[in-house]
Amino acid sequence: MKLRKIKQDSLRFAGHFLLVLLANVLCKSLRITQKNKSVIDELEKQNKNFVLAFWHGSMLLPWYVNRGKKMIALISKSKDGDLLSKVLRNWGYGVIRGSSTTGGDVALGIMIDYAKNKNSITITPDGPKGPRHKLKAGAVITAKKSGLPLILAGVGIKQKRLLNSWDKFEVPKLFTRVNLVYSDPVYINNDLSYEETSKVIRECEIKLNQLQEEAAKDF
Repeated sequence: MKLRKIKQDSLRFAGHFLLVLLANVLCKSLRITQKNKSVIDELEKQNKNFVLAFWHGSMLLPWYVNRGKKMIALISKSKDGDLLSKVLRNWGYGVIRGSSTTGGDVALGIMIDYAKNKNSITITPDGPKGPRHKLKAGAVITAKKSGLPLILAGVGIKQKRLLNSWDKFEVPKLFTRVNLVYSDPVYINNDLSYEETSKVIRECEIKLNQLQEEAAKDF
């Protein structure tokens, strides 16, 4: 039994190492254009943090281009989340495990605490199980309660493979062109009522889908 566990652990380590290697090789090959990136550059220049939100199926590229900034990422407690956490830690992210279905309230509270203590936050607001491109409350609530601006990011990929998953996860082909389009900062007043906050959530969902369409329109 001990030998079997050693073999399993060794295979798991090798698989995680290979995943990180493949993710780095793929992303480094891409020709990336970022539109309205000046909004992020200006915030970082002023040492101001923000909440960055992008759809689950397009998450690879926004995470890659913002690597090395010691941002905090919210990742589900699923097995897929285990693998993704390995990649993100390799890219310099702090990882919080939780979602809207498992550990959600605790994870949201931890995220808000990190945001209040001078950390930028990244969220896939339709994860971990969808519905696809439907914005849940986490990103808006984190921005509202922390006072940080919310920035939405749309992603377009010229050549890609779509996985057979709920989010139609997009895997770029080597050397293809990709576009990222950032929104202007959205500031959310902490005094907003439940109804007013719900309206902001709907508006952000519409805006993020518009950015997704804009990022893909050149392809």
